[in-house]
Amino acid sequence: MRLDEAIRKRSEGTAFVPYIMAGDGGLDNLIPTIERLEAMGATAIELGIPFSDPVADGPIIEAAGMRALAEGVTLAQVLDRLIEGTGRFSVPIVLMTYLNPVFRLGVQPFFERAAASGVTGVIIPDLPFEESLELFAETDRHGVAVIPLVTLTSSAQRVETILNQAEGFVYAVTLKGTTGKADVFPDELLGHLQALTARSPVPVLAGFGVHLAEQVRVLGEACDGVVVGSFIVEALHEGRDEEVAALIRAAKTVDTKR
Repeated sequence: MRLDEAIRKRSEGTAFVPYIMAGDGGLDNLIPTIERLEAMGATAIELGIPFSDPVADGPIIEAAGMRALAEGVTLAQVLDRLIEGTGRFSVPIVLMTYLNPVFRLGVQPFFERAAASGVTGVIIPDLPFEESLELFAETDRHGVAVIPLVTLTSSAQRVETILNQAEGFVYAVTLKGTTGKADVFPDELLGHLQALTARSPVPVLAGFGVHLAEQVRVLGEACDGVVVGSFIVEALHEGRDEEVAALIRAAKTVDTKR
């Protein structure tokens, strides 16, 4: 099943995609963590690859990446561990990695191994979507979607270009900055999300800053779902699994009749 289909086939409420850092706490924890999040009702899981210069990450996720790097975690190791976990979970996996680890592994080998590990999509925040179309033009991506990011400052022309070729889902960045936990979102955000969702051929998910049940409800009513990162990473690191489960349950109560 394609990633966009999996998101749309959720049974109830709005889509909820938790972000976790691969290798935070050791790679042995990766598959059990995915299994727990799937049991909680996650629609898909965004799996971060640790990187030494994470330009899009706020302090919480950056710290998780540093802990994973201290464990010696690499992209290749993460893909191998996912392959080892085949059959233990069915929730879609979306990798979030920077371009350098992909180049080090090799573009074609990366997509081959990603597909073999069950990965359905990839987010590369330091690679503009338009450039990804050119870079991967001759690459057999084996059905792995390259997820575009749209920001509040994206021009109308750029948004139109992205929507015309979007696959998997559109990642709508809710803040003008890095990841973190926000208490207030820009006034224009809801209208922006509603307009994107009305025009997009694939689901639109809002991410950056989301950490409260009310935010999940409000944003989930304006688009197709939310991506939650810093809150999830911090809560799992501190053993607050029930708070994660409660936030996922909140997504299931969202009225999606727009």
